[in-house]
Amino acid sequence: MPIPEDVTGEEIDKDVRQELQSLPKTLADDVARNLVMVARLIDEDPEGAYGYSKVALRLASRVAAVREAAGFAAYANQKYSEALAEFRAARRMTGSVELWPVMADCERGLGRPEKALDMAGAPEVHKLDKAGQVEMRLVAAGARRDMGQLDAAIVTLQSPELAANSVQPWTARLRYAYADALLAAGREGEAREWFAKAVEADRDGSTDASDRLAELDGVDFVDALDEGDEEDASEVTPGEDEPDVED
Repeated sequence: MPIPEDVTGEEIDKDVRQELQSLPKTLADDVARNLVMVARLIDEDPEGAYGYSKVALRLASRVAAVREAAGFAAYANQKYSEALAEFRAARRMTGSVELWPVMADCERGLGRPEKALDMAGAPEVHKLDKAGQVEMRLVAAGARRDMGQLDAAIVTLQSPELAANSVQPWTARLRYAYADALLAAGREGEAREWFAKAVEADRDGSTDASDRLAELDGVDFVDALDEGDEEDASEVTPGEDEPDVED
């Protein structure tokens, strides 16, 4: 697959670059450039990112960072079985528990929420950092909702991290998930309050909390183009386009 000339491979994380040092330099550079493309495209063009990840995988399947990138590219394309296999491979290579939450979410994607809940209660969770533990809580709440257990999902999300006033990278998503669960349970007033709190924490627009809040407040968004069409239509005199009828 073509790679823009401005992509050198030096853009990747230094830890990944260190992993690639086990490869011949030319090969390491090729793999690095493909990994850069995966990172560039995974949000806007997940299918394209998946293509570059397959190239990197073909070149260096024994590098944990490559298996991890391939897993995330597959995950972004809802190829959950493939993603889970790659994450498991990366975990075997590194021994790290960092991928445990996304592995559990793959189980959800495969229609196995019970397995995801089992993973949420596993010893590996205690080895996660705070961000990982919050992510695991989000996955567990999602699994509860998959099983129709709305009240349990709400309780799962109730945590010190949810109640904290400080804003962390996970705060907006946690508040959003809580608001969404409350709304699904018919607790609209509380949901509105937590969507508003999610908006306060969502500094980079990672959620659509503002739209959800506006919807609850009964605010209708009118497409500017449609509005212009309506104005044009209102300028036409009734009967103006009707043909003259002779007596």
